[in-house]
Amino acid sequence: MEVQIWIQNVQKRRTKNLASACIRRAASLHGIKIIVLSVMPEHIHTKVQVPLSMSASKVLQLLKGLSAKLFFEHNKKARLRYPRGHLWSRGKFASSVGFVQEEKVRTYILNQEEHHRETPLQTK
Repeated sequence: MEVQIWIQNVQKRRTKNLASACIRRAASLHGIKIIVLSVMPEHIHTKVQVPLSMSASKVLQLLKGLSAKLFFEHNKKARLRYPRGHLWSRGKFASSVGFVQEEKVRTYILNQEEHHRETPLQTK
């Protein structure tokens, strides 16, 4: 399953690394295996392997909920910027990936920095 999570803004390397670590920790605590993860300034792409009993919406809920909690525990100042505790935006995308598409999705996720350097994300 490929999961895309929209975030508010992760510009600094320290913040980017913390967001990545929090997502990885949230995943491991819920039996979600991260295959590949790319944290961009305004969104995250990740390919995960999940138990068959877990729905895409549950995966997103678990990853977004616990990773935000962990993020705020490790970065107290972030609470000032996000007083309501909403680190992640409402936007999300999830799609299952078959064996045929697996390498293509992996390559796509790993090349996000280069992709967005050439084609900046358009905001509406």
